[in-house]
Amino acid sequence: MIFPRPEWEKFRERIAQLPMSAQWWKRIFLGNAMDVEMDATGRVLVSPELRQAAGIAKETILLGMGSHFELWDKAAYEAQEAEALQGAMPDAFKDFSF
Repeated sequence: MIFPRPEWEKFRERIAQLPMSAQWWKRIFLGNAMDVEMDATGRVLVSPELRQAAGIAKETILLGMGSHFELWDKAAYEAQEAEALQGAMPDAFKDFSF
């Protein structure tokens, strides 16, 4: 996930307030977070460690998700999307109007 700084601050506070039973997940989210900068052409360099952790091989897809972005390996995203489209629409959308 990629957060603009103000959204990261909100997310970080929510994670920090989780109980001790979630300590390892707190470490995973907070301990692996890192600041990134855009270059002059608007590109973001993602560290090799984060690329490996996310399974990003070569081509990526950047999805706007409201308050944050998701960065996916293109092949992994397309496989997950195809699987989701094969299943039924979640009940959460039952009363949702498009």
